[in-house]
Amino acid sequence: MRKILTLLILCVTINSFSQELNCNVVVNAQQTGNENFPIFKTLEKQVTEFINNTKWTNKTFKTQERINCSMVLNVSDYSGESFKATLQVQSSRPIYGSSFSTPVYNFNDKDFTFRYLEFQNLIYNPTQFESNLISVLAYHVYMILALDADTFSEKGGDEYYKQAQIITNYSQQGNFKGWKLEDGLQSRFALIDNVLSPTFKEYREVLYDYHRKGLDVMSHNVKEGKEEITSSLKKFLPMNNRRPNSFILRTFFDAKSDEIEQIFSGGPNVNIASVKDALQKVAPMYNSKWQNIKF
Repeated sequence: MRKILTLLILCVTINSFSQELNCNVVVNAQQTGNENFPIFKTLEKQVTEFINNTKWTNKTFKTQERINCSMVLNVSDYSGESFKATLQVQSSRPIYGSSFSTPVYNFNDKDFTFRYLEFQNLIYNPTQFESNLISVLAYHVYMILALDADTFSEKGGDEYYKQAQIITNYSQQGNFKGWKLEDGLQSRFALIDNVLSPTFKEYREVLYDYHRKGLDVMSHNVKEGKEEITSSLKKFLPMNNRRPNSFILRTFFDAKSDEIEQIFSGGPNVNIASVKDALQKVAPMYNSKWQNIKF
């Protein structure tokens, strides 16, 4: 009996302190011509443990509540402790009442250089720059957390966006690309700046309406859910009128274009002529997909 109680307590303890993410990390070093070097496997293992074992919030996540995500680090060059790479980050969240998941975050971080010494400790400091490797990984963790929270409650990601912004600000001292205004319109700086800007205020509204009022409703009322999705997507029109073809819109449709095409390619008919027109205006780069939507 005592052994059973001990086991139960252990299970409860493990669940109580489950971390927030279930992240699959891949380090691809094919471009270097030395992909079999042990340092790349060590880096992959350390980054995996860093992301999945760090406590990123003060909230308790049950094991089944951990956010599924992936990070693919494509190393193109390295010399000693200096690495040049790109980082593809993706995350998803479950759709209520179904066995399906929906993509939420899809970001290709192209400005990623860092220093890494094999077996060095990766420790995150929320208020201080430690290294560009840690800052970039932590930034994307908080963007994953923020966007996920926004899909479940209105403005639910506030505290995580704030931390991503703090990381952006203190990482500028490292003089690595991606953290400053002058680093371009598709940088880490640009993304967090866009999300928090009144110019793009509809973006977070759409995140909530599309997922919580749309996708989650489709499990028990497909037509109602689809109608809400059409309404939510049309909210991008005033945002696009203020700033046409913005980077933040591109990040949304990079994640969602395939899903949107599938949603409107079957099931109960809804009046989507207006939303198809809206999609062609706010995301013209995906017009080949929107052409497949029939009504």
